[in-house]
Amino acid sequence: MSVTVFPVRLLLVSFLMLLAWPFAFIASLGRSEFVIESQSWWRRFVDVCLQVIMRAMWFCGGFHWIKVKGERAASSDVPILTMAPHSSYFDAIPVTITMCSMVAKMESMSIPVWGTLIGYIRPVLVLRSDQDSRRNTVEEIKRRAQSGGKWPQIMIFPEGTCTNRSGLILFKAGAFIPGLPVQPVILRYPNQLDTVTWTWRGPGALKILWLTLCQLHNRMEIEFLPPYTPSTEEKNNPTLFADNVRKLMAKALGAPLTDLSFDDCDISLSQSHDPLCIVDLSSLLEFNQLMSRLRAGTTLQVLEEQARRARDLQGARLGLEDFAEFLKLPVTDTLQHVHSLFDQHSDGHIDTRHYLVALSTIHRPSKPKETLKMNEDKGGILKEELADILEIMLGVKEVQLSTLGCSETGRITYVLVLCAHDCFVYSRTHSVLCVQAATSECVLECVRAHEYLFACASVCLTCVRAHWCVKDHLFQFNQV
Repeated sequence: MSVTVFPVRLLLVSFLMLLAWPFAFIASLGRSEFVIESQSWWRRFVDVCLQVIMRAMWFCGGFHWIKVKGERAASSDVPILTMAPHSSYFDAIPVTITMCSMVAKMESMSIPVWGTLIGYIRPVLVLRSDQDSRRNTVEEIKRRAQSGGKWPQIMIFPEGTCTNRSGLILFKAGAFIPGLPVQPVILRYPNQLDTVTWTWRGPGALKILWLTLCQLHNRMEIEFLPPYTPSTEEKNNPTLFADNVRKLMAKALGAPLTDLSFDDCDISLSQSHDPLCIVDLSSLLEFNQLMSRLRAGTTLQVLEEQARRARDLQGARLGLEDFAEFLKLPVTDTLQHVHSLFDQHSDGHIDTRHYLVALSTIHRPSKPKETLKMNEDKGGILKEELADILEIMLGVKEVQLSTLGCSETGRITYVLVLCAHDCFVYSRTHSVLCVQAATSECVLECVRAHEYLFACASVCLTCVRAHWCVKDHLFQFNQV
């Protein structure tokens, strides 16, 4: 197939995409991004030409027959189509068939040829890393949805990222904020061999294209479920609206629900062979979801500034109101919940350094060294403080550092990290992380192998971590 079918299909697909480009380019000239023009005869002609060309392109790619169930509602009745599960760039097929608009990443516009084709359908563009862009996207969706059918329908993938279709992750609220009826649309790829799934871990985009074009036939099903009209309560609560639509779609799919979201991807994928990677995700995922609702707008600069202010407090513990003042946020139920997570003594006061350890961990889960280094004071840190930090970072119930050496002041003075032997031992049964003493030979080997040491000059902290395997992880490719 790689020698015969693949090159022929790739040539045909490339030719048809290039053929579509001038139609999309000419039809996009002189259009306003904010005002919809009346559909002239030649624009309708371009629409038909593009639909035919794109359908021919998918046909040449092996998607010979696309099964469609149900009926698509009129844009005047249902302005938003919610698509799930989102698992591949082949999910663009229904967009090209219907010529609906869609929410797309701003970076996609820079892709040669494909960016012009996307621009033709008037996408709502979003820059994920920019909070203002995300807010503007929601406002633009709301404006178009409330136009009474003047704008094309918007196809939105509310999961916000690709998964392997083994479950539905949390929906983002953007499609549901207007409080208007939506039509859920189910996507299925009932193929014997899964070559289309494009997740955070797994085959890359080019390999997926190669594998898919090598298949004689690729099956796809698009099912339009009945339109969902929100209740008064759902109109006032977009999160509830989104969750109820998600449950309806999960039932139609026969797939389970999960409390993971796009914002949890980095944390969920941080489990690796690194000895300081997260052991138990549950508490940090809960914290991350609370921080998303808190909308604190954390950046690296904000994190470093808050860490400096926390060190200046010298371990002083803050009540809820002082904590709100520290974060420059109003006191809300969400903030109270965040505060309670770090109230170790149940006295209504917390050490802000513990909060910042958790914040740094979810903000940069793949850089545990930076989180540990952030907490080092000039005089080092106490053994008990280190234990608390590791408990929060790794999600374990207890860290035992009784055999870890330190300086005469009782502080661990030389930061940080890891070696490659047997000092960190994790017990799954009791969720306890123990540190055992290491030999001087181990210290010398670690000095040669690593940038930093976490201990004094005579004792090193080394690690061996229990290796976990999360099967069928939502953000990983399921191999057949």
